[in-house]
Amino acid sequence: MDVINPANNRKIGEVQEFTEEMVHDTVGTLEKGFAGWSGCSPAARSRILFKAAEIVRQEKDRLASILTAEQGKPLHEAGNEILGAAAVMEFYASIAGTISGRTLPRADYGYAFTKKSPLGVCGAIIPWNMPALIMAWKVCPALVTGNTVILKTASATPLTNIGMADILFRAGLPRDVLAVITGSGAVAGVALAADERIGHLSFTGSAETGDKIAKMINPRRTRLTLELGGSDPMIVCEDADMERAVKGAISGRFFNCGQTCTAVKRLFVAESIADEFVSRLKEGTEAIKVGNGAAEGTTMGPLNSASGLRDMEDAVKSVEDGGNIITGGTRLKGPGNFYSPTLITDPEPESVLMTEEIFGPVLPIVRFGDLSEAIRMANDSRFGLGASIWTKDLKTACEATDRIECGILWINRHMRIPPEVPFGGSKDSGIGRENGLAALEQYLTEKTVILTP
Repeated sequence: MDVINPANNRKIGEVQEFTEEMVHDTVGTLEKGFAGWSGCSPAARSRILFKAAEIVRQEKDRLASILTAEQGKPLHEAGNEILGAAAVMEFYASIAGTISGRTLPRADYGYAFTKKSPLGVCGAIIPWNMPALIMAWKVCPALVTGNTVILKTASATPLTNIGMADILFRAGLPRDVLAVITGSGAVAGVALAADERIGHLSFTGSAETGDKIAKMINPRRTRLTLELGGSDPMIVCEDADMERAVKGAISGRFFNCGQTCTAVKRLFVAESIADEFVSRLKEGTEAIKVGNGAAEGTTMGPLNSASGLRDMEDAVKSVEDGGNIITGGTRLKGPGNFYSPTLITDPEPESVLMTEEIFGPVLPIVRFGDLSEAIRMANDSRFGLGASIWTKDLKTACEATDRIECGILWINRHMRIPPEVPFGGSKDSGIGRENGLAALEQYLTEKTVILTP
């Protein structure tokens, strides 16, 4: 299976296309490896993750070059993602020895306590937009709790994940504890989700694919974590720090060419400041330098695929019946999947820009009169992943915290997620949590023991 550079659509490598039989054989290998790995001490697991993080940091530039070549993002963004993956490794390494049960004193019974144990072979299916970071989010908590892991890479970005796995092996991880499989979702992904030996499956991707996976595995009650994207709102109140909010909107929408689950996808600005805000936003957006992510000075790379490019063209075309393109709105000439950073004001509420997840550099902007109207519009979505509100007023921030329907809310920032905090969505954005201590519970089963002397 060919791996293509989206900046020029040239082949940069190839990987094995796993068949259904190969996937099932791999699960069998990890089943055999589970006994040894689950019996390792927390300290041994911790040392491997710390060592892997050290190597990742040492080889950041090499890994970033691979990531940029297959995904498209600028080198500085790729480097930051690699460092983010290392930070996740370090966090889970640091808490390896803290996993414990509870004591439940009952004098009439004797002694009661709970014991937490790993599930066995866990599956992970990840997307192409943040392959290094999301691999770390899924693999590290599974490994540190004593599970073995089979990771299905995205078809577009397998090389980064293969490189990360190689580092884990070099750090001492046994070969029968982690496997990276490559190939199509229709074959390799389905085979993984259908394997009844999988104790937990974590999937990040589209809501439609997530629904199919849930229907496939629910009859056997396999543990499931779904992160299914969103249509994240950003609300800018009239008392917001305008300079900071403008920068936040630009980075929040155009980072990674807009191909991030928690990117700003709907921007709501208070009527009283909207003219000035949009003017500054347009100036900043037009200063973005679009180009090959490997080129010096590039601040936004290409879309990852030709189909993603067509999606942007279709989304922008939909505003012909309502909405104003104030900058961008065009495919850029030359090879590669490049689309100009685009701002659209006053889109129709029922347009795809407002109702669906637009995975690219197109930002719709809507004015609002008061906070209640802004929150109503923000919540008018089937998604509920992330959101942000920009204000200096504590009462406003608290009201937004109570009323905005989302899994993670930022106040006066957007999108950064440290390893220590739980991450996940509500509504059609998924179930379960990744990151932080909350992720550990996804990979453990609890047993109650009652001891009568």
